[in-house]
Amino acid sequence: MPVIFVNYRSGDEEFTATLVERELSRRFGDDKVFRASKSISPGSKFPQEILTAVRRCSVLLAVIGPRWLAARSADGGPALADPEDWIRREILEAFDTGAVVIPVLVGKATRLKREELPAELGELVDCQYRRLNHRNAESDLSRLAEDLGRIVPELGGVAASDGHEQSSREGRQTGKDASRKVAPQKAVNRSQRGGIGNVNGDFTGTFVSEPQGPVHTGSGHLYQAGEQHLSPRISGDGMQIGYVGDNHGTVNQERGGPRPSDGER
Repeated sequence: MPVIFVNYRSGDEEFTATLVERELSRRFGDDKVFRASKSISPGSKFPQEILTAVRRCSVLLAVIGPRWLAARSADGGPALADPEDWIRREILEAFDTGAVVIPVLVGKATRLKREELPAELGELVDCQYRRLNHRNAESDLSRLAEDLGRIVPELGGVAASDGHEQSSREGRQTGKDASRKVAPQKAVNRSQRGGIGNVNGDFTGTFVSEPQGPVHTGSGHLYQAGEQHLSPRISGDGMQIGYVGDNHGTVNQERGGPRPSDGER
């Protein structure tokens, strides 16, 4: 049985009415929200379905956009003055059954004035409204849903059991557990020449600070020379110099012998 009845006029904020219905259905359940084009099955008797739904609802949301008052009936008069106008009939039916009627003013729609309405609908002016701006749609819809949860206890219970509050609690609990289990990492500052900034955080590799000579930390050979030519030789200070690193990170230095001539290796 629907608890919320979405009342709207074709040609005036139909999209917003759909948006309201879908968001409230997501929060409270599809069967709790009635919107004619969604809730009435093909082949069903439209008048009977509409009147039954509005008589059973606890809240009627009258979605009112800038063109709501300007709508005209078939004879050219104000639609709201026509006894056969469904918007008028649904609102009056909700008043007769004691449902809460909430005008939802959309965008630039202004607050209703008594002189703008037929006398039968004058009570609508006294109903506290809510505003929905598409720029703030998420927060405005959340506020509307919270209002409905307070007005209708049944909806408040549904919202608490459909996972929204539970997810929020689990998220908060997870955050608390994470803060207890994961200790903050200490920053490790090391100055290094030729680098950029500091080294921070936890690391497990080899760190060499300000090396003064050849360094080998892996496999393969390491060669260093003060002068290097395009030819395949390495020399420095007139002496042949060879630096070879073994697989354990040590460096072996060998000096001696005359400087090799071109072509020698």
